[in-house]
Amino acid sequence: MTAIGIGIVGGGYMGKAHAVAMSSVGAIFDTALRPRLEMVAASSASSAENYRKKFGFARAAANWQQLVEDPAVEAIVIASPQESHREIALAAFALGKPVLCEKPLADSLVDSRAMVEAAEKSGAVNMVGFNYIRTPASQFARQLLAEGAIGDVTWFRGEHTEDFLADPSSPHNWRCEGIANGNMGDLAPHPINAALALMGPIESVMADIETVHNKRPGGTVTNDDHAQIMCRFANGVRGHIYSSRVATGRKMGYAYEIHGTKGAIRFDQEDQNAIWLYKSEGPEAERGFRKILIGPAHPDYEPFCQGPGHGTGYQDQIIIEAKDFLEAIASGKSRWPSFRDGLAVAEVIEAAQLSARHGAWTPVVQV
Repeated sequence: MTAIGIGIVGGGYMGKAHAVAMSSVGAIFDTALRPRLEMVAASSASSAENYRKKFGFARAAANWQQLVEDPAVEAIVIASPQESHREIALAAFALGKPVLCEKPLADSLVDSRAMVEAAEKSGAVNMVGFNYIRTPASQFARQLLAEGAIGDVTWFRGEHTEDFLADPSSPHNWRCEGIANGNMGDLAPHPINAALALMGPIESVMADIETVHNKRPGGTVTNDDHAQIMCRFANGVRGHIYSSRVATGRKMGYAYEIHGTKGAIRFDQEDQNAIWLYKSEGPEAERGFRKILIGPAHPDYEPFCQGPGHGTGYQDQIIIEAKDFLEAIASGKSRWPSFRDGLAVAEVIEAAQLSARHGAWTPVVQV
């Protein structure tokens, strides 16, 4: 076992999740590299000191620059606002340090491309934090598709639906300002990432993007609430992606349904420890979707629990992510999803924005 000093920029929701993951991953997966919580940076020195005490870091940084430049910080996790991602990543890559960056890669396509260029020029390990696709269930779904379990795929439907802004009387807040904080910047990247992981490249899109509640108590909403995206995949399959922050009743509606010539697959993150599989075999009267409870026979489950059906949770996804990052560093080779994979999501987002403005099918390569 070899210790590795981890620096995390950001101590909020995702900063905490990454700190907990780095504290746990070695014991759960018996990784060759064992993280040491070396330093944390936040919006101020006092905030960083607070996170240091809460999460068990050795030191608090006065700012992110100090964290990146510190020689004891050997790998960096970026869990700060999107607009800060580019500057932090470029500084880290200039020093040859591995970077795990939270999704989306950046707040603009220009910044995303600059980050990919810097990552690949440096040769440093890089990864984007799309955690939902890492559940044992979704990893199993990818295996089923690769094995041809449902035949030739004919259609895909994906969504990420939540309702934290469904109530029009909910007050105006920071999520209501700027494209990067709207549905297209916050939620849409997840189902797009899922579509790319499960189906492959998206060739063109036709999108409709809407702000449902234009005004809220305290201000005007300047970004979108939900979006519908029709997709043409490079493999010839058609599909649909829906993302929303105003989907009343949905709390974590990261879901997909895939139809094939010999069966179908359904998944819903609100029931994240199960896959529903249909196979076109046997007597018609006995056919139907069957629920497969996730267990030790499925990817990345057994290190958490030896009992099938006991389940994994949200934090476990981040721990799996940490394991992948550490293994990538140990091997010296970036692991999916790399920064380039994060860029692919950003390009689909940009194409969807263009499509919505012009009301036409838009090739992703056009952006």
